[in-house]
Amino acid sequence: MEEQIKRVVRYTKTSYLLFWLLPVVIVVAGEWGGSWVGMYAGDARITYMVETLVVLLAVCCVPAALKLFAWVLSKKIDKVIIPVALQLYAKWSIIRLFLLAMPVLAGCLAYYLLLSNKSILCALIALTASLFCLPGEGRLRNELKIDGSDL
Repeated sequence: MEEQIKRVVRYTKTSYLLFWLLPVVIVVAGEWGGSWVGMYAGDARITYMVETLVVLLAVCCVPAALKLFAWVLSKKIDKVIIPVALQLYAKWSIIRLFLLAMPVLAGCLAYYLLLSNKSILCALIALTASLFCLPGEGRLRNELKIDGSDL
């Protein structure tokens, strides 16, 4: 059981690290320049549509990522045995990061394509929300209500 817990923690930490590396890669690519940076900066229609999409993604995905996981934790994961709960915990942690990754990636890409500050602010909001999802063994044990006597 301990090995399975450590494996899930390692898996969630790795996925969290990859979540943070994706925007870093986009920022590095954007700062080095290229023909794609500012490609749609002068087009007001595209700027309006993309900014609206990025804002809506942030408004929908950030609360959904945080509340959906809490709901699934209390309604589904807490009601099963520990090995199944660990699998569900890992699965829903990935889903939560995916929900947060959508506005982050859309915001970073839109920032460099449109040179729009609104887009990068939405990406920063989602990145800040991901700090509430920081994985760790203590957090996993606390959320799944696992102590030494359960093993």
